[in-house]
Amino acid sequence: MARIRCPRCHCTKVYRLGTGKRRCSQCRYDFTPHRLPLYLTRDQWRGIITWFLLEQSSQTIADRTGIDRKRVLRALTWIRRVLVKDVPDVFSGTVEVDEPYVGGHWKNKRKTIRDQGTQRGRGTKKQPVFGILCRNGLVWAELVENVEAATLQPLISSKVKEGSIVCSDMWRAYTGIASRGCVHRLVNHGDRM
Repeated sequence: MARIRCPRCHCTKVYRLGTGKRRCSQCRYDFTPHRLPLYLTRDQWRGIITWFLLEQSSQTIADRTGIDRKRVLRALTWIRRVLVKDVPDVFSGTVEVDEPYVGGHWKNKRKTIRDQGTQRGRGTKKQPVFGILCRNGLVWAELVENVEAATLQPLISSKVKEGSIVCSDMWRAYTGIASRGCVHRLVNHGDRM
């Protein structure tokens, strides 16, 4: 286990205080261990962000950048927090809406679930997720109970500005988007051109 060091003078001789904090014996600085600022150079940040955008695991990022895995995990947490702040409350312009189903592979399910059988697409036992994609690259997604109109239409009304163009597939839950003040464009996935 790594020894706790003072974040100011890097001395390893620290005392535990009654409040749970630590005090450095050399510079007398009080600090809380494991809640220290994350000091990375610009090149280290650039490397972490590059590998994060290439969808690599934290262990791979740590190996490629030479940074400790725990520091990489803290940096990735900061990156994700910043990404969440960037999503607007209301989308405008041309947006796409869809409802994918997420869950594990069928071969990895329990035998009792596999014996019950399942369907593909709507009717599956996987978790539905409703997502809105703006054409400028911003995305908003939320877990939903079902993919019926009573669930999806209020989400579209609250997240998409009136007058925007909404592109969707032919699912019946999207019928009526135009009556809520949006321009509705349909894509028929059954038509193979």
